[in-house]
Parts: sequence; C-alpha cells; structure tokens
Amino acid sequence: MDRPVTDLSAVRRPISDANGLPNEHYTDQNVFNEEKQSLLFDSWSGLAVTAQVPEAGDAVPITFLGMPLLLVRDRSGSVRVFQNICRHRGMILVEEPRRIEGAIRCPYHSWCYSTDGRLVSTPHVGGPGQNTHEGIDRALLGLIEVRSHVWMGVVWINVSGTAPEFQDANAALLERWREFDLPLFHGGGQSAFTLEVNCNWKLAVENYCESYHLPWVHPGLNSYSRLEDHYHIENEGQYSGQGTLVYRQLTGDDGETFPDFDGLSDKWDTAAEYITAFPNVLLGVHRDHTFAIILQPEGPERTLEHVHLYYAQPDTDEALRTANAALWKTVFAEDVFVVEGMQRGRHAVSFDGGRFSPVMDSPTHLFHDWVAARLESTRAASKAAE
Repeated sequence: MDRPVTDLSAVRRPISDANGLPNEHYTDQNVFNEEKQSLLFDSWSGLAVTAQVPEAGDAVPITFLGMPLLLVRDRSGSVRVFQNICRHRGMILVEEPRRIEGAIRCPYHSWCYSTDGRLVSTPHVGGPGQNTHEGIDRALLGLIEVRSHVWMGVVWINVSGTAPEFQDANAALLERWREFDLPLFHGGGQSAFTLEVNCNWKLAVENYCESYHLPWVHPGLNSYSRLEDHYHIENEGQYSGQGTLVYRQLTGDDGETFPDFDGLSDKWDTAAEYITAFPNVLLGVHRDHTFAIILQPEGPERTLEHVHLYYAQPDTDEALRTANAALWKTVFAEDVFVVEGMQRGRHAVSFDGGRFSPVMDSPTHLFHDWVAARLESTRAASKAAE
C-alpha cells in the first residue's frame, strides 16, 4: 500500500484560520486504510449493542472494516467479542445469528469452542480416533478475543489492544453523563433500524456534532428547539457535540409520556445532549430515553448508520415507542442529502477542505483536529521506526 501523503498542517490551525480535512480523507482507499488503523482499530470504536445478544448462548457474526468478528453472550451472561475464525485453518465459524446450544463448532474439521472462547474439542487431531496430540495445546488455541467494554448499551472494541482502559480514554464523558449510568432497556422492534448512506463515515460525525444546520435541514425540530437554544459541547481528544436547553417530551394521544430515568438532576427536565464519542458512536440523552448510533464504515464513500433507542423501563408503551422511532428516523433521514451532497463535493479537485465558522463550527473543527492529531502521531511513529 502506498503511504498517504496528505498535508494536515492547515487542519491543526486555530479554527479562525483552519481548513477542513483534504478531499483524500473522504475518497481515497489508501487514506481510508490509514484511518482504519489509526482512528478505528487503535481507539475504542462502537461495534454493536448488547441487545443483539439478549440471551446466554446468543451469537451474532459482524464484519467490522473487513475483519470477521463474533459477538457472543457467554454462559455466565457476559458479552464478549472474538475473531470469528477457527484457530486451526482460519475457517469462519458462524455465518448467521443463532443460539449456541452446545459449543461453537467449526464446520470444516469440527474443532469446538465454548462460548467463553476455550477450545474444548479437537476430533481426530492426532489421527483417526485420537482427539488429542502433544503438539496441540488447547489452552493456547482458544478463540482470539478482541478487547471490549460495554457502556450506554454499546459494545465498544479496541482491536489493536493499545488504547488506554475505556474508563480512562473516555473519563470526561463518563463523568459528564454519570447520571445516565443506569439500566437501559432497548425498545426492540422498530427501535432498531439502519440507514444506508453514500458518504464517508466522518461526514456523519461532522454533521451530528453541530447545530448550525438546524434551521434549514430540520425545520420541524427547529420550530421548538431553536438554533439559539443550543450550545457547544467539546472535550479535546474524546468527544464533541451539541446540547439544547429545550427538550419537549413525546406525548401520546391520551397524554401519556415515557417514564423518566431515576435520579436525574433538574437540568434534564428541559435539556438534552447529543455527543459523538470519537471515533464512530453518536449518542443522545434525554430525561426519558437515550439513543446510540453506531457508524459502520463500508469503504471511503459508504456508511451504515445503526440506530438503537433505549428507555428507562422495559415495559414502555409500544405505540409511543413506535412513534418515537418514526420521529427519530425522520430526523436522521433529513440529514442524508446533506452528508451525501458533501461527499459528492469532495470530488471537486480544487476544494481545500473548506473553512469553519469560528462561532458555529467549533465542535466539527475539534473532531477534525482529533483526526489530524491521531494521524500525525501514527505517521511520526511509523517514520521513526524505519
């Protein structure tokens, strides 16, 4: 692979003098591969949600940036992530979501693994009828586990294993939202949906971070949660986003609302916040529900947005949940033409990354600066190692 040579110096300038990321960071496969490692594999990235494996033994295969992974809830109830390959010849173990009744059996030579990843059976490995061999140490050949952590219902992974502990890497965000460190109940059914978007995943982050576009892209939302009701949320190296001082609860035909989370401070009576936890998880919190959007990059110019809605109680009104899901799907769909339009714009060869409003765009600039800083650090380390 050719080494990317993009100039990031203009991205690192103060916002009043900075440019956005160069076009190649949205269109070039080599740059996409560089960012895959530096931004997504080396950080705590969102992979899935625990609701995808609700019962012990549930297993879901997921391809993350080309890597075959397996999301499993083991017999003890813990959610774990493994590489979805047999340690024998690298065969894919699980092709479709299913319940593991006994062991995870490789369909090639029937090596078997427990749901906690241990290699438990190696039939005929020492010859016909000989299921052991001194050269095959089962204790050393369990499934390859990917470092993972669960927070806000999201399963976060650090593929490289080099990131600080999740609690340290995201300490400021965990403290900011510690009131929401509560049981979350997935809405089920329509409370999970996916949008397919023809854009680079970073454009979805950039758009989500800022409220500047609300009057023109979300006129319905802006009719009560106006641009002037919003504020910036910024923490260098961890997250950026926006908050609103005006949150209006969804009300059913008979005046019913979702139950509130317990123990929230008065701030949340009227406020809501929307934050991107770098690199690829978009989170929203309200007095009565939360959501998580996991961005799954499918290449330089295609992204899947997996949306999941959560509530404070498991038995919330189904009709109200359906209406809430429809509302958010409408809001998120309104952004599609914007991010896809910006993606097409990145093929304009003379575009210099654009400029930022020093007042309105600082959350997006903070994300760009994080991207550039991570890439520069990786490039410097690579050059020093030559």
